[in-house]
Amino acid sequence: MTELEQRLSTAIRAVPDFPKPGILFRDITPVLEDPALGKSITEGFRERLVGIRIDAIAGIESRGFLFGMPLALALGVPFLTVRKKGKLPWRTVSYKYDLEYGSAEVEMHVDSVRPGMRVLVHDDLLATGGTAVAAAELVRMQGGTVAGFSFLIELSFLEGLKRLEQYNAKVVTLLKY
Repeated sequence: MTELEQRLSTAIRAVPDFPKPGILFRDITPVLEDPALGKSITEGFRERLVGIRIDAIAGIESRGFLFGMPLALALGVPFLTVRKKGKLPWRTVSYKYDLEYGSAEVEMHVDSVRPGMRVLVHDDLLATGGTAVAAAELVRMQGGTVAGFSFLIELSFLEGLKRLEQYNAKVVTLLKY
């Protein structure tokens, strides 16, 4: 385990039975309260993405904004927002996807991704991969290419990584459970 993985593992709080019985929630709040760790996280992502051409980062609402924006600043690229339906003020492109119970829909502004742009999709957590796939599809719908995916945490037992294989893109995860 790397030093960064150890620091993350120590800081991330496991909360049993939240938001419902049987779920072990990974709470990143303590990570956000540690500015030195936050800086190390941004640097950890940046180091693991060396050699990949990234023209923009698409952060998924809302926790994907927390480290996606600092990473975009560190890389000197635009930060694009992927939000729940109805939250963006301008014209949007949307993608609807199925959840375990029901469905969800995410959107981006229609002018966020330019054709040919290579976009890194970023979120705090990779679980089943549904939201990451939805964000990747928004990038593709606008003529962009998915350059990669980055996540603070991967819940590997949910096998979300398998759903991302179709993009032939690098996946960076700082901590796996």
